[in-house]
Formats: sequence, C-alpha cells, structure tokens
Amino acid sequence: MTLERQQVPVLGVQATPLRVPELVAELSSFIAEGATRTVLGHNLHSVTLALSDDGFRRLYEESDVVLLDGAPVLWLWGRTGNADGPVMDYRLGSTDWLPALDQVQGLERIAVIGAGVEANAGAVSRLQDIVPGARVSGFPGEGWGPDLEDAAVAWLHREQPQLVLLGLGMPLQEEVMQRRLADMPPAVYCAVGGAIEQLAGVQKLAPRWLGRMGLEWAWRLLLHPRRVAYRVLGEPWVLLWLLGARRLRKSGLDR
Repeated sequence: MTLERQQVPVLGVQATPLRVPELVAELSSFIAEGATRTVLGHNLHSVTLALSDDGFRRLYEESDVVLLDGAPVLWLWGRTGNADGPVMDYRLGSTDWLPALDQVQGLERIAVIGAGVEANAGAVSRLQDIVPGARVSGFPGEGWGPDLEDAAVAWLHREQPQLVLLGLGMPLQEEVMQRRLADMPPAVYCAVGGAIEQLAGVQKLAPRWLGRMGLEWAWRLLLHPRRVAYRVLGEPWVLLWLLGARRLRKSGLDR
C-alpha cells in the first residue's frame, strides 16, 4: 500500500512528503514487512526526466515513497499549504535521513552499491558507525555496465540485505531499478545519488544551512563546475520548455 500522494503545483508530479521521523517509521514498517519497496526523491533533474521519459515517470509513479529533495520542488509543494510545521522540514535529501538509520527498527543488513572502491568502503565504514548492530556490505559501481550489473544482482542474492542504498547517480540508478527490480531479492531499495561519496567524505557536503536556503546548487557548481554546470544552468530551460509544451498540449485537448 503506497502513501498518500500530493501534487506539486506547476511541475505536474506527485510526492509523498515526509520528515525524518515519519520516514524512519515507514522504513521500519517496510523492513518488518520484508517485501520489495522503493524510495526515491524529486528534484528538478528528476522532474525533467519524468516529463521526458515514460519509463522514468512510471518508476516514480509506482514508487512507495517519493521524497521532496530539491529546494524548488519543495517550495512549490509548500504552496499547497499541506506542511505541518516549517516547510523546510520536509526537504529530505539522502544525507538528511541516512544518519537516522539507527532509529529504523529491525534493520540488520544494509547493502551499499555505487561509487569507486575507496568511497564505497568509506561509506560502509560510516554506516557501520551509524548502525553499529547491522551488517553493512558494499559493492563499488565504478565502470558500471551489463556485466557489473549482473554481478551486482548476484551479489545481492548472496547478501540478502534488508535495505539497499543505490548510489549510481541519476538517471543510471533509476534505470537499473527499471531493468532489474524484479530480478533482485526483496528489500527496500533507495536511490541515494552522490550520498555514498558524501558519507565517505570523498565529496564535500554543502553546509546544511546553505541547503535549507536553497543554495546547495551554488556549492556544487563551485566545487564541481564541469559535473553540474549543465544541470544547474542548462537543464532548467529544458524543464521550462517541457512544461510549456505540456501546457500547450493540454490546452489543445481542452478545446
């Protein structure tokens, strides 16, 4: 059973806004249930992909939890008046809720997939500190391709984790979910993007006060200009074009 969906104005997507304690409660419920569940997050990049790729959109529509990750998505959702308390409390990037995994009841086995060997090992070590009673195992994702993907699926079947942190970057991690979710063992699969490198300290995390001001993009642009320049400076124009085209199509249908 999925959580109640809420519409994000203007963007035409839906989310399941949760704060950290509420997400912890959901994860505890999923772990107790033992079925396959998915946890994703919406930012402007994912919204752009959802509007331009049918498979990506279906994955989000069928996901059990879709967190409010990006600040612009959060601010637009805040216009609905559905927030119970400060709107910013509902912004949950992966690094906002991963430190609370020790509060998830019954969590004993965690798998970390993605990043290079060093970063993956660092994230595994950090998670062992966060959840000292859990067995945390890692599978690096550098050089990801069909053979490595097959090996990762086989590895998951051997490990039998309850929670899988899939950090291959967007949209690769979502494409893997689309292709292989039915082949993978039951677990809670969470798309966490660059959080593996951030947990390991390989990628410097923006100060949380900056993120709460909606300026985390500026921090990433400063540190990794080549990696994020298009997403920060170019992709918003693509999103505006997609939204405009969708509105024109809807206007044509309404006539």
